[in-house]
Amino acid sequence: MTEQCLRSLSDAAEEWVDLACQAKRIPVESAVRAEEVLAGPVSVARFLQVLLISLNAIARSGKPCLPGSPVFTTEEQWRVPVFPTSGIYDSLVFAGLKAEAWLKPGLESTSLFNLDPLESTASESLPLTLVLGAGNVSAIPATDVLTKILQDGERVLLKMNPVNEYLKPVFEQAFQPLIEAGLLRIVCGNADESAALVEYPAIERIHITGSTQTHDVIVWGSDPAERASRKQKNQPRIDVPITSELGNVSPWIVVPGKYSEKQLQFQAENIAASIVNNASFNCLATKVIVTAANWPERDRFLAMIEQHLSSIPRRYAYYPGAARRWERFAGEVPDDQEFLPWKLLRNADPQQSPHLFQEESFVCVCAETTLQADSDTDFLERAVDFVNQEVWGTLCASITVPDAFQKTERDVLDRCISRMHYGAVGINHWPALNYAFMSTPWGGAPGADLQNVSSGIGNVHNTFFLRDVEKTVLSGPLTLFPKPVWFPSHPNPEAVGWRLMKLYTQPSFGNLLRVGLSVVFK
Repeated sequence: MTEQCLRSLSDAAEEWVDLACQAKRIPVESAVRAEEVLAGPVSVARFLQVLLISLNAIARSGKPCLPGSPVFTTEEQWRVPVFPTSGIYDSLVFAGLKAEAWLKPGLESTSLFNLDPLESTASESLPLTLVLGAGNVSAIPATDVLTKILQDGERVLLKMNPVNEYLKPVFEQAFQPLIEAGLLRIVCGNADESAALVEYPAIERIHITGSTQTHDVIVWGSDPAERASRKQKNQPRIDVPITSELGNVSPWIVVPGKYSEKQLQFQAENIAASIVNNASFNCLATKVIVTAANWPERDRFLAMIEQHLSSIPRRYAYYPGAARRWERFAGEVPDDQEFLPWKLLRNADPQQSPHLFQEESFVCVCAETTLQADSDTDFLERAVDFVNQEVWGTLCASITVPDAFQKTERDVLDRCISRMHYGAVGINHWPALNYAFMSTPWGGAPGADLQNVSSGIGNVHNTFFLRDVEKTVLSGPLTLFPKPVWFPSHPNPEAVGWRLMKLYTQPSFGNLLRVGLSVVFK
Protein backbone atom coordinates (compact mmCIF):
# COMPACT_ATOMS: atom_id res chain seq x y z
CA MET A 1 0.00 0.00 0.00
CA THR A 2 2.82 2.42 0.85
CA GLU A 3 4.57 1.77 -2.47
CA GLN A 4 1.30 2.22 -4.36
CA CYS A 5 0.77 5.59 -2.69
CA LEU A 6 4.26 6.69 -3.74
CA ARG A 7 3.38 6.00 -7.36
CA SER A 8 0.00 7.72 -7.29
CA LEU A 9 1.48 10.67 -5.40
CA SER A 10 3.96 11.26 -8.23
CA ASP A 11 1.11 11.51 -10.73
CA ALA A 12 -0.71 14.12 -8.64
CA ALA A 13 2.27 16.24 -7.56
CA GLU A 14 2.37 18.92 -10.25
CA GLU A 15 -1.34 19.72 -10.10
CA TRP A 16 -1.08 19.71 -6.28
CA VAL A 17 1.55 22.48 -6.39
CA ASP A 18 -0.21 24.45 -9.12
CA LEU A 19 -3.47 24.55 -7.19
CA ALA A 20 -1.74 25.63 -3.97
CA CYS A 21 0.17 28.39 -5.74
CA GLN A 22 -3.00 29.67 -7.41
CA ALA A 23 -4.83 29.80 -4.08
CA LYS A 24 -1.93 31.59 -2.36
CA ARG A 25 -1.35 33.91 -5.35
CA ILE A 26 2.23 32.78 -5.87
CA PRO A 27 3.31 33.77 -9.41
CA VAL A 28 4.46 31.09 -11.83
CA GLU A 29 7.95 32.60 -12.03
CA SER A 30 8.34 33.06 -8.25
CA ALA A 31 10.93 31.12 -6.25
CA VAL A 32 8.31 30.93 -3.50
CA ARG A 33 6.68 28.09 -5.44
CA ALA A 34 9.37 25.91 -3.91
CA GLU A 35 7.61 26.18 -0.55
CA GLU A 36 4.56 24.46 -1.98
CA VAL A 37 6.73 21.77 -3.58
CA LEU A 38 8.71 21.09 -0.40
CA ALA A 39 5.87 21.44 2.12
CA GLY A 40 3.49 19.48 -0.10
CA PRO A 41 4.27 16.43 -2.23
CA VAL A 42 7.99 16.30 -1.32
CA SER A 43 7.28 16.05 2.41
CA VAL A 44 4.60 13.43 1.79
CA ALA A 45 6.90 11.41 -0.49
CA ARG A 46 9.62 11.54 2.13
CA PHE A 47 7.20 10.30 4.79
CA LEU A 48 6.15 7.38 2.63
CA GLN A 49 9.74 6.49 1.78
CA VAL A 50 11.12 6.54 5.34
CA LEU A 51 8.07 4.59 6.51
CA LEU A 52 8.58 2.04 3.71
CA ILE A 53 12.22 1.60 4.78
CA SER A 54 11.08 0.92 8.36
CA LEU A 55 8.31 -1.47 7.31
CA ASN A 56 10.73 -3.44 5.14
CA ALA A 57 13.20 -3.66 8.02
CA ILE A 58 10.44 -4.86 10.36
CA ALA A 59 9.44 -7.52 7.83
CA ARG A 60 13.06 -8.72 7.64
CA SER A 61 14.20 -8.56 11.25
CA GLY A 62 11.20 -7.80 13.41
CA LYS A 63 12.12 -4.20 14.21
CA PRO A 64 13.05 -0.94 12.47
CA CYS A 65 16.70 -0.34 11.53
CA LEU A 66 17.87 2.77 13.36
CA PRO A 67 20.55 4.99 11.78
CA GLY A 68 22.80 4.54 14.82
CA SER A 69 22.97 3.08 18.30
CA PRO A 70 20.76 4.45 21.07
CA VAL A 71 22.60 6.04 24.01
CA PHE A 72 21.51 5.49 27.61
CA THR A 73 22.30 8.58 29.66
CA THR A 74 23.11 8.97 33.35
CA GLU A 75 19.54 10.32 33.70
CA GLU A 76 18.33 6.83 32.68
CA GLN A 77 17.01 8.17 29.42
CA TRP A 78 17.38 6.68 25.96
CA ARG A 79 18.47 9.05 23.20
CA VAL A 80 17.72 7.38 19.90
CA PRO A 81 19.23 8.58 16.58
CA VAL A 82 16.48 9.18 14.01
CA PHE A 83 18.24 11.34 11.41
CA PRO A 84 20.02 11.13 8.98
CA THR A 85 18.07 8.08 7.89
CA SER A 86 19.57 5.31 5.78
CA GLY A 87 18.58 4.48 2.23
CA ILE A 88 17.82 7.95 0.83
CA TYR A 89 21.24 9.65 1.08
CA ASP A 90 20.35 11.98 3.95
CA SER A 91 23.95 12.20 5.15
CA LEU A 92 24.89 13.73 1.79
CA VAL A 93 21.82 15.87 1.05
CA PHE A 94 21.66 17.25 4.60
CA ALA A 95 25.31 17.02 5.60
CA GLY A 96 25.99 18.27 9.11
CA LEU A 97 22.48 17.81 10.48
CA LYS A 98 21.46 15.11 12.92
CA ALA A 99 18.51 14.41 15.18
CA GLU A 100 17.71 12.25 18.18
CA ALA A 101 14.47 11.24 19.83
CA TRP A 102 14.73 11.55 23.60
CA LEU A 103 12.44 8.96 25.19
CA LYS A 104 10.78 9.20 28.56
CA PRO A 105 13.12 8.09 31.37
CA GLY A 106 12.75 4.56 32.69
CA LEU A 107 12.22 2.61 29.47
CA GLU A 108 13.95 -0.74 29.17
CA SER A 109 16.15 -1.37 26.12
CA THR A 110 13.77 -4.12 25.05
CA SER A 111 10.82 -1.69 25.01
CA LEU A 112 12.04 1.05 22.67
CA PHE A 113 9.62 0.13 19.87
CA ASN A 114 5.84 -0.18 19.81
CA LEU A 115 4.81 -2.35 16.86
CA ASP A 116 1.40 -3.39 18.19
CA PRO A 117 -0.60 -1.28 15.68
CA LEU A 118 1.00 -3.19 12.80
CA GLU A 119 -0.78 -6.41 13.69
CA SER A 120 -2.91 -7.33 10.67
CA THR A 121 -6.66 -6.88 11.00
CA ALA A 122 -9.51 -6.96 8.52
CA SER A 123 -10.06 -3.41 7.27
CA GLU A 124 -13.76 -3.34 8.17
CA SER A 125 -12.94 -3.90 11.85
CA LEU A 126 -10.35 -1.12 12.03
CA PRO A 127 -11.36 1.90 14.13
CA LEU A 128 -12.72 4.88 12.18
CA THR A 129 -10.85 8.13 12.84
CA LEU A 130 -12.03 11.61 11.91
CA VAL A 131 -9.07 13.79 10.86
CA LEU A 132 -9.88 17.50 10.86
CA GLY A 133 -7.25 18.76 8.43
CA ALA A 134 -5.04 21.82 8.64
CA GLY A 135 -5.61 24.61 6.14
CA ASN A 136 -2.13 26.12 5.93
CA VAL A 137 0.42 23.45 4.92
CA SER A 138 -0.78 20.75 2.57
CA ALA A 139 1.53 18.02 3.89
CA ILE A 140 -0.10 18.22 7.33
CA PRO A 141 -3.50 16.66 6.56
CA ALA A 142 -1.83 14.27 4.11
CA THR A 143 0.72 12.89 6.56
CA ASP A 144 -1.80 12.92 9.42
CA VAL A 145 -3.95 10.61 7.31
CA LEU A 146 -1.01 8.40 6.36
CA THR A 147 0.13 8.17 9.99
CA LYS A 148 -3.31 7.06 11.11
CA ILE A 149 -3.78 4.50 8.33
CA LEU A 150 -0.31 3.07 7.69
CA GLN A 151 1.11 3.28 11.22
CA ASP A 152 -1.76 3.30 13.68
CA GLY A 153 -3.95 0.79 11.84
CA GLU A 154 -7.05 2.95 11.48
CA ARG A 155 -9.53 3.92 8.79
CA VAL A 156 -9.83 7.67 8.18
CA LEU A 157 -12.50 10.15 7.27
CA LEU A 158 -10.57 13.30 6.30
CA LYS A 159 -12.52 16.53 6.60
CA MET A 160 -10.67 19.14 4.53
CA ASN A 161 -10.21 22.61 5.96
CA PRO A 162 -12.22 25.21 3.98
CA VAL A 163 -8.98 27.17 3.43
CA ASN A 164 -7.45 24.41 1.27
CA GLU A 165 -10.38 22.21 0.29
CA TYR A 166 -9.37 22.90 -3.33
CA LEU A 167 -6.85 20.09 -2.81
CA LYS A 168 -9.55 17.42 -2.40
CA PRO A 169 -9.31 16.18 -6.03
CA VAL A 170 -5.51 15.83 -5.96
CA PHE A 171 -5.62 14.15 -2.55
CA GLU A 172 -8.12 11.66 -3.97
CA GLN A 173 -5.75 11.01 -6.86
CA ALA A 174 -2.65 10.81 -4.68
CA PHE A 175 -4.22 8.44 -2.15
CA GLN A 176 -6.44 6.45 -4.50
CA PRO A 177 -4.96 3.11 -3.29
CA LEU A 178 -6.19 3.88 0.23
CA ILE A 179 -9.61 4.96 -1.01
CA GLU A 180 -10.01 1.80 -3.10
CA ALA A 181 -9.04 -0.32 -0.10
CA GLY A 182 -11.80 1.25 1.98
CA LEU A 183 -9.33 2.95 4.31
CA LEU A 184 -9.90 6.60 3.38
CA ARG A 185 -12.71 8.94 2.44
CA ILE A 186 -12.33 12.71 1.94
CA VAL A 187 -15.09 15.27 2.46
CA CYS A 188 -15.45 19.05 2.54
CA GLY A 189 -17.74 21.41 4.39
CA ASN A 190 -18.04 24.33 6.81
CA ALA A 191 -18.06 24.47 10.60
CA ASP A 192 -21.56 23.02 10.78
CA GLU A 193 -20.50 19.96 8.79
CA SER A 194 -17.46 19.56 11.04
CA ALA A 195 -19.67 19.70 14.13
CA ALA A 196 -21.98 17.04 12.67
CA LEU A 197 -19.06 14.75 11.82
CA VAL A 198 -17.58 15.10 15.31
CA GLU A 199 -20.82 13.78 16.77
CA TYR A 200 -21.37 11.09 14.13
CA PRO A 201 -21.86 7.80 16.03
CA ALA A 202 -19.52 5.79 13.78
CA ILE A 203 -16.52 8.00 14.62
CA GLU A 204 -14.32 6.20 17.15
CA ARG A 205 -11.31 8.56 17.31
CA ILE A 206 -10.61 12.18 16.39
CA HIS A 207 -7.42 13.96 15.36
CA ILE A 208 -7.45 17.77 15.26
CA THR A 209 -4.92 20.11 13.70
CA GLY A 210 -5.83 23.71 14.37
CA SER A 211 -6.20 26.10 17.29
CA THR A 212 -6.90 25.49 20.96
CA GLN A 213 -10.12 27.45 20.46
CA THR A 214 -11.31 24.97 17.83
CA HIS A 215 -10.26 22.09 20.07
CA ASP A 216 -12.18 23.44 23.06
CA VAL A 217 -15.32 24.10 21.02
CA ILE A 218 -15.26 20.48 19.85
CA VAL A 219 -14.47 18.97 23.24
CA TRP A 220 -16.27 21.27 25.67
CA GLY A 221 -18.90 23.11 23.57
CA SER A 222 -19.34 26.37 21.68
CA ASP A 223 -21.29 28.15 24.43
CA PRO A 224 -18.88 29.79 26.93
CA ALA A 225 -21.01 28.93 29.93
CA GLU A 226 -21.38 25.31 28.86
CA ARG A 227 -17.65 25.12 28.16
CA ALA A 228 -16.72 26.41 31.60
CA SER A 229 -19.19 24.11 33.32
CA ARG A 230 -18.06 21.03 31.44
CA LYS A 231 -14.40 21.78 32.09
CA GLN A 232 -15.04 22.24 35.79
CA LYS A 233 -16.89 18.91 35.96
CA ASN A 234 -14.50 17.24 33.50
CA GLN A 235 -17.42 16.20 31.30
CA PRO A 236 -16.33 16.51 27.64
CA ARG A 237 -19.05 16.44 25.01
CA ILE A 238 -17.30 13.64 23.12
CA ASP A 239 -16.46 10.25 24.52
CA VAL A 240 -13.77 9.10 22.08
CA PRO A 241 -9.95 9.36 22.19
CA ILE A 242 -8.73 12.70 20.81
CA THR A 243 -5.23 13.55 19.58
CA SER A 244 -4.19 16.95 18.34
CA GLU A 245 -1.57 19.47 17.19
CA LEU A 246 -2.66 22.96 18.17
CA GLY A 247 0.05 25.51 17.54
CA ASN A 248 2.68 27.42 19.46
CA VAL A 249 4.23 30.81 20.10
CA SER A 250 7.54 29.53 18.80
CA PRO A 251 10.61 31.02 20.54
CA TRP A 252 14.19 31.31 19.28
CA ILE A 253 16.86 31.79 21.97
CA VAL A 254 20.16 33.38 20.90
CA VAL A 255 22.96 32.58 23.36
CA PRO A 256 25.41 35.49 23.60
CA GLY A 257 29.06 34.97 22.77
CA LYS A 258 31.52 35.18 19.93
CA TYR A 259 30.25 34.48 16.41
CA SER A 260 31.98 35.04 13.10
CA GLU A 261 30.42 37.44 10.61
CA LYS A 262 29.43 34.49 8.42
CA GLN A 263 27.75 32.75 11.35
CA LEU A 264 25.80 35.86 12.33
CA GLN A 265 24.60 36.40 8.78
CA PHE A 266 23.55 32.76 8.40
CA GLN A 267 21.65 32.73 11.69
CA ALA A 268 19.97 36.04 10.87
CA GLU A 269 18.68 34.65 7.57
CA ASN A 270 17.81 31.42 9.34
CA ILE A 271 15.48 33.31 11.68
CA ALA A 272 14.13 35.49 8.86
CA ALA A 273 13.34 32.35 6.84
CA SER A 274 11.46 30.92 9.80
CA ILE A 275 9.32 34.07 9.96
CA VAL A 276 8.43 34.49 6.28
CA ASN A 277 7.93 30.88 5.19
CA ASN A 278 4.33 30.29 4.05
CA ALA A 279 3.63 33.98 4.74
CA SER A 280 4.17 33.13 8.43
CA PHE A 281 1.00 31.02 8.59
CA ASN A 282 2.88 28.24 10.38
CA CYS A 283 2.52 26.99 13.93
CA LEU A 284 6.31 26.74 13.96
CA ALA A 285 7.03 30.24 12.59
CA THR A 286 9.33 32.12 14.97
CA LYS A 287 7.23 34.51 17.04
CA VAL A 288 9.57 35.41 19.93
CA ILE A 289 13.34 36.02 19.77
CA VAL A 290 15.08 35.96 23.16
CA THR A 291 18.43 37.81 23.41
CA ALA A 292 20.82 38.85 26.19
CA ALA A 293 20.57 42.53 27.13
CA ASN A 294 24.33 42.89 27.47
CA TRP A 295 25.32 41.01 24.28
CA PRO A 296 27.47 43.46 22.28
CA GLU A 297 26.26 42.06 18.94
CA ARG A 298 22.54 42.22 19.78
CA ASP A 299 21.61 45.39 17.90
CA ARG A 300 23.68 44.45 14.87
CA PHE A 301 22.22 40.95 14.77
CA LEU A 302 18.65 42.28 14.94
CA ALA A 303 19.51 44.74 12.17
CA MET A 304 20.69 41.81 10.06
CA ILE A 305 17.33 40.07 10.56
CA GLU A 306 15.51 43.27 9.63
CA GLN A 307 17.68 43.69 6.55
CA HIS A 308 16.82 40.17 5.38
CA LEU A 309 13.13 40.79 6.04
CA SER A 310 13.20 44.05 4.08
CA SER A 311 14.69 42.25 1.06
CA ILE A 312 11.97 39.56 0.97
CA PRO A 313 8.82 40.45 -1.01
CA ARG A 314 5.57 40.44 0.90
CA ARG A 315 3.22 37.50 0.49
CA TYR A 316 -0.51 37.38 -0.02
CA ALA A 317 -2.19 36.96 3.37
CA TYR A 318 -4.42 34.06 2.33
CA TYR A 319 -5.42 32.88 5.80
CA PRO A 320 -8.74 34.30 7.07
CA GLY A 321 -8.53 37.13 9.60
CA ALA A 322 -4.85 37.86 8.97
CA ALA A 323 -5.12 41.65 8.63
CA ARG A 324 -7.15 41.93 11.83
CA ARG A 325 -4.64 39.82 13.74
CA TRP A 326 -1.70 41.75 12.27
CA GLU A 327 -3.19 45.02 13.55
CA ARG A 328 -3.68 43.56 17.03
CA PHE A 329 -0.18 42.13 17.32
CA ALA A 330 1.78 44.82 15.46
CA GLY A 331 -0.09 47.60 17.23
CA GLU A 332 -0.75 49.58 14.04
CA VAL A 333 -2.92 49.50 10.94
CA PRO A 334 -1.25 47.72 7.99
CA ASP A 335 -0.68 49.78 4.85
CA ASP A 336 -2.01 46.88 2.77
CA GLN A 337 -4.74 44.52 3.96
CA GLU A 338 -3.80 41.73 1.53
CA PHE A 339 0.01 41.88 1.42
CA LEU A 340 1.03 42.39 5.02
CA PRO A 341 4.52 43.65 5.93
CA TRP A 342 6.98 41.56 7.91
CA LYS A 343 7.20 43.08 11.39
CA LEU A 344 9.93 42.65 14.03
CA LEU A 345 9.09 44.31 17.35
CA ARG A 346 12.26 44.98 19.35
CA ASN A 347 12.36 45.19 23.15
CA ALA A 348 8.90 43.72 23.64
CA ASP A 349 7.88 43.52 27.31
CA PRO A 350 5.90 40.47 28.44
CA GLN A 351 4.26 42.56 31.16
CA GLN A 352 3.14 45.35 28.86
CA SER A 353 2.30 43.19 25.81
CA PRO A 354 1.46 39.73 27.19
CA HIS A 355 -0.48 38.76 24.04
CA LEU A 356 2.78 38.67 22.05
CA PHE A 357 3.99 35.87 24.30
CA GLN A 358 0.78 34.14 25.36
CA GLU A 359 -1.29 34.08 22.16
CA GLU A 360 -0.40 32.58 18.80
CA SER A 361 -0.81 35.43 16.31
CA PHE A 362 -0.66 33.22 13.19
CA VAL A 363 0.51 36.23 11.22
CA CYS A 364 3.84 37.80 10.22
CA VAL A 365 4.65 39.65 13.46
CA CYS A 366 7.63 38.57 15.59
CA ALA A 367 8.60 40.01 18.97
CA GLU A 368 12.11 40.30 20.40
CA THR A 369 12.75 40.52 24.11
CA THR A 370 15.86 40.70 26.28
CA LEU A 371 16.91 39.07 29.51
CA GLN A 372 19.49 40.26 32.03
CA ALA A 373 22.11 37.66 32.97
CA ASP A 374 25.48 37.53 34.70
CA SER A 375 27.05 35.09 32.22
CA ASP A 376 26.31 33.15 29.04
CA THR A 377 25.36 30.05 31.03
CA ASP A 378 23.17 32.10 33.35
CA PHE A 379 21.44 33.56 30.29
CA LEU A 380 20.64 30.16 28.81
CA GLU A 381 19.27 28.87 32.11
CA ARG A 382 17.12 32.00 32.46
CA ALA A 383 16.01 31.83 28.82
CA VAL A 384 14.83 28.25 29.23
CA ASP A 385 12.86 29.22 32.32
CA PHE A 386 11.41 32.17 30.40
CA VAL A 387 10.19 30.20 27.38
CA ASN A 388 8.86 27.41 29.61
CA GLN A 389 6.93 29.79 31.87
CA GLU A 390 6.19 32.97 29.92
CA VAL A 391 5.74 31.79 26.31
CA TRP A 392 2.62 29.84 25.37
CA GLY A 393 2.84 26.38 23.82
CA THR A 394 4.94 23.24 23.97
CA LEU A 395 5.43 22.41 20.29
CA CYS A 396 8.88 23.64 19.26
CA ALA A 397 11.72 26.01 20.15
CA SER A 398 15.18 26.89 18.80
CA ILE A 399 18.52 27.83 20.33
CA THR A 400 21.45 29.44 18.52
CA VAL A 401 24.64 28.48 20.39
CA PRO A 402 28.24 29.72 19.86
CA ASP A 403 30.77 27.01 19.02
CA ALA A 404 32.84 27.83 22.10
CA PHE A 405 29.82 27.43 24.37
CA GLN A 406 29.08 23.98 22.91
CA LYS A 407 32.67 22.92 23.57
CA THR A 408 33.08 24.25 27.09
CA GLU A 409 29.51 24.10 28.43
CA ARG A 410 28.14 20.95 26.83
CA ASP A 411 26.71 19.70 30.12
CA VAL A 412 24.88 22.98 30.64
CA LEU A 413 23.46 22.86 27.13
CA ASP A 414 22.28 19.26 27.52
CA ARG A 415 20.69 20.07 30.87
CA CYS A 416 18.88 23.06 29.41
CA ILE A 417 17.62 21.07 26.41
CA SER A 418 16.37 18.40 28.82
CA ARG A 419 14.54 21.06 30.83
CA MET A 420 12.78 22.55 27.79
CA HIS A 421 9.11 21.60 27.84
CA TYR A 422 8.79 21.27 24.07
CA GLY A 423 8.16 18.39 21.70
CA ALA A 424 10.85 19.55 19.27
CA VAL A 425 14.05 21.52 19.85
CA GLY A 426 16.37 22.85 17.15
CA ILE A 427 20.00 23.67 17.94
CA ASN A 428 21.20 26.31 15.44
CA HIS A 429 18.36 25.37 13.10
CA TRP A 430 14.64 25.89 12.62
CA PRO A 431 12.49 23.07 14.07
CA ALA A 432 10.50 23.01 10.84
CA LEU A 433 13.13 20.45 9.89
CA ASN A 434 11.99 18.31 12.82
CA TYR A 435 8.63 18.27 11.08
CA ALA A 436 9.87 17.88 7.51
CA PHE A 437 12.33 15.01 8.05
CA MET A 438 9.44 12.67 8.94
CA SER A 439 11.63 10.23 10.87
CA THR A 440 11.56 12.74 13.73
CA PRO A 441 8.35 12.37 15.78
CA TRP A 442 6.31 15.58 15.86
CA GLY A 443 3.87 16.83 18.47
CA GLY A 444 3.53 18.86 21.65
CA ALA A 445 5.41 17.97 24.80
CA PRO A 446 3.96 15.04 26.77
CA GLY A 447 1.67 15.71 29.70
CA ALA A 448 -1.17 17.57 28.00
CA ASP A 449 -4.77 16.51 28.53
CA LEU A 450 -8.15 17.66 27.28
CA GLN A 451 -8.46 20.34 29.96
CA ASN A 452 -4.92 21.68 29.57
CA VAL A 453 -4.24 20.78 25.97
CA SER A 454 -1.60 23.42 25.15
CA SER A 455 0.04 22.42 21.83
CA GLY A 456 -1.75 19.11 21.62
CA ILE A 457 -1.85 15.46 22.60
CA GLY A 458 0.13 12.69 20.88
CA ASN A 459 2.50 12.82 17.92
CA VAL A 460 2.77 11.93 14.25
CA HIS A 461 5.64 10.97 11.90
CA ASN A 462 7.02 8.42 14.35
CA THR A 463 8.25 6.28 11.46
CA PHE A 464 10.64 4.29 13.66
CA PHE A 465 7.67 3.32 15.89
CA LEU A 466 9.43 4.54 19.03
CA ARG A 467 7.68 4.23 22.37
CA ASP A 468 7.10 7.17 24.76
CA VAL A 469 8.88 9.95 22.88
CA GLU A 470 9.54 12.98 25.08
CA LYS A 471 11.08 15.29 22.47
CA THR A 472 13.13 15.32 19.28
CA VAL A 473 16.37 17.30 19.23
CA LEU A 474 17.78 18.50 15.91
CA SER A 475 21.31 19.91 15.81
CA GLY A 476 23.82 21.16 13.30
CA PRO A 477 26.60 23.70 12.74
CA LEU A 478 26.05 27.46 12.77
CA THR A 479 26.35 27.55 8.98
CA LEU A 480 25.52 25.08 6.22
CA PHE A 481 26.89 24.69 2.72
CA PRO A 482 25.36 24.68 0.20
CA LYS A 483 22.71 27.24 1.13
CA PRO A 484 19.59 25.55 2.54
CA VAL A 485 16.78 25.23 0.02
CA TRP A 486 14.32 26.78 2.51
CA PHE A 487 16.28 30.07 2.63
CA PRO A 488 14.56 32.88 0.67
CA SER A 489 17.84 33.77 -1.08
CA HIS A 490 18.39 30.27 -2.49
CA PRO A 491 18.97 30.70 -6.26
CA ASN A 492 17.16 27.58 -7.51
CA PRO A 493 14.81 26.17 -4.87
CA GLU A 494 11.96 24.80 -6.98
CA ALA A 495 14.27 22.72 -9.18
CA VAL A 496 15.91 21.28 -6.05
CA GLY A 497 12.47 20.51 -4.65
CA TRP A 498 11.38 18.54 -7.72
CA ARG A 499 14.68 16.63 -7.77
CA LEU A 500 14.15 15.74 -4.11
CA MET A 501 10.69 14.51 -5.08
CA LYS A 502 12.28 12.19 -7.62
CA LEU A 503 14.86 11.01 -5.09
CA TYR A 504 12.21 10.16 -2.48
CA THR A 505 9.93 8.35 -4.91
CA GLN A 506 12.82 6.53 -6.64
CA PRO A 507 15.93 6.50 -4.43
CA SER A 508 19.08 6.04 -6.51
CA PHE A 509 22.56 7.47 -6.83
CA GLY A 510 21.56 8.94 -10.19
CA ASN A 511 18.68 10.87 -8.65
CA LEU A 512 20.96 11.97 -5.82
CA LEU A 513 23.40 13.32 -8.41
CA ARG A 514 20.56 15.25 -10.05
CA VAL A 515 19.75 16.87 -6.70
CA GLY A 516 23.37 17.95 -6.42
CA LEU A 517 23.43 19.35 -9.95
CA SER A 518 20.27 21.37 -9.33
CA VAL A 519 21.95 22.90 -6.27
CA VAL A 520 24.99 23.96 -8.28
CA PHE A 521 23.47 24.85 -11.66
CA LYS A 522 20.40 26.98 -12.09
